[in-house]
Amino acid sequence: MSLKDNLSPFYVWKRAFEKPYTTKEPLRDRPGTSRYRGFHRNDLKKCIGCGTCESICQNAAIDMVPVAGIKTTMENSGLRPQIDYGRCCWCALCVDICPSQSLTMSNHYIWIDEDGDTFRFIPGWDDKPWNDEAKGYHRSQDYGLLHLERLRMESLSAGEGRQSFVEIVKGYSREQAKEEAMRCVECGLCVASCPAHMDIPDYIRAVRENDLTEALQLLYRTNPLSGVCGRICTHKCEDVCALGVTGEPIAIRWLKRYIIDQIDPGDFYHILMKEIIANGKKVAIIGAGPGGLSAAYYLVTMGYQVTIFEASDKAGGMIRWGVPDYRVPPAQLDKDINYILSLGVLIHYSTRVGQDVSFNNLYRDYDAIFFSTGLNIPYKLEIPGEELPGIIPGLQLLEAVSRGERPKMGSQVAVIGGGNTAMDAARTIRRLGAEVTILYRRREEDMPADKEEISDARKEGIKFITKAIPVQIGITKNGQLRFIWNKAEMIEEKGNKRPRPAPIEGELHDMVIDNIITAIGQGPDFSFLPKEYLDRIEFSKFRLKVNEYGQTTDPKVFAGGDIVNDTADAISAIADGFRAAKGIDRFIFHPGKKKIIQLQIE
Repeated sequence: MSLKDNLSPFYVWKRAFEKPYTTKEPLRDRPGTSRYRGFHRNDLKKCIGCGTCESICQNAAIDMVPVAGIKTTMENSGLRPQIDYGRCCWCALCVDICPSQSLTMSNHYIWIDEDGDTFRFIPGWDDKPWNDEAKGYHRSQDYGLLHLERLRMESLSAGEGRQSFVEIVKGYSREQAKEEAMRCVECGLCVASCPAHMDIPDYIRAVRENDLTEALQLLYRTNPLSGVCGRICTHKCEDVCALGVTGEPIAIRWLKRYIIDQIDPGDFYHILMKEIIANGKKVAIIGAGPGGLSAAYYLVTMGYQVTIFEASDKAGGMIRWGVPDYRVPPAQLDKDINYILSLGVLIHYSTRVGQDVSFNNLYRDYDAIFFSTGLNIPYKLEIPGEELPGIIPGLQLLEAVSRGERPKMGSQVAVIGGGNTAMDAARTIRRLGAEVTILYRRREEDMPADKEEISDARKEGIKFITKAIPVQIGITKNGQLRFIWNKAEMIEEKGNKRPRPAPIEGELHDMVIDNIITAIGQGPDFSFLPKEYLDRIEFSKFRLKVNEYGQTTDPKVFAGGDIVNDTADAISAIADGFRAAKGIDRFIFHPGKKKIIQLQIE
């Protein structure tokens, strides 16, 4: 160390006798530079309350708090960031990572008040002079802390896909899954929007950390059919993903599929199995679709003896018979089902309640009943000529193909409908070699089918005619079908109702085709229920009325799936099964004061 280094601390004393420098006008308005990092602003309309800013703040200067007038929705937590300037260091990490780009910083830096609590405020909500000014710090469009583009999933091309029923989507590799999982900001909005409320941020983190054991355990907490849902889930979680506001949402569904695909079926039992203590109670389940299988899984793990009565010769319900193999290969469905059966669930196949076994006997012999029988009666077009040969319900076609049959179809086929069944039927027929046209009575944006299904159908060469109202079906001299339809216009409805189609006078059109596939929806079949039971239960808009536990107006009977909810998707049926299992356990061991309605036993 030099002599200068030793003496340098004493040089400060020369300042002791100098006249101090004083700012005469400390509050004079001296604006910061155009990108100065001053006090925060927040566009409350753009903000979704994801809490990413709170998570990244190293000084714990941000708290997410409720704000009057902002409601909690599926897409919005209802919370807004509150900044504590006693902690904030103005690093702007919160601005750089904000997925919605709602959070910015003004170039104001002077704020004086005698009350220290004043400096804890909600940007955008508390009235401040800098709220509407444009200058200040914004996240640059050239860089960001978030990866806004999702990793593309490898899949067959449209040309390759329509040549066979081989699964189209290939799945992520380990490296791809980790890269996609790295994008997640763990905001949790996805959990609220998922009908099953799956632990999405946690299992994505497990993928990122390559802990597939924990990932599988997290999946099975609320969804015992994750292999299926990883392929055909309607992924409402992705619709509300914070990254989807300014970029592309996390591929949540594909990451769920990745977890299941990486684990050998033989390892499921060792990873998931916990000690099951029999409680001596029995539950009957009618229908081995996603709702029934879900309820069976959770009930058997709680110690119940579970027996499923299934009218078909295989389990899976609409997933097996209504979803083509190129979307869900049967082996993947069996992987989910076989684990549930390995726990001791018994299924009586080809057994129709009401014919092979009476509902009243089940009611007498079991401690509770759950049924999730789905919607399996196709709606009719209700037009002249509908009874002609060559007109096939979509579900009937899909089941036949799923059973390995190849129905004889002509070269020109029309599919009537705009839901997933219509898309599945159209794409299936395309694979059978026909030219296909989908006709739908409303606009394309009104179609209830998944947008990706519509897009894939179009890529495979399927034509679309929208605003087409079916009028009549006739037959030509050479035996083909003549389909007549009326061009429609959309009439706006009051309130939040969607526009309705109305026929335009004089706008009749026709097309000559070989077959017509109808897929305009399905209804329930309650013929297995005794009249005395039907007289005692309540319905709401043709669906069974149940409470928050899936319990009907007869406390001993529970229901779920499409006969209860109007979402018509597998994940909602799975959620209903989970909820009903908890409700059944509550009913049997904590029945409360509700009196059981006793049916007349044969």
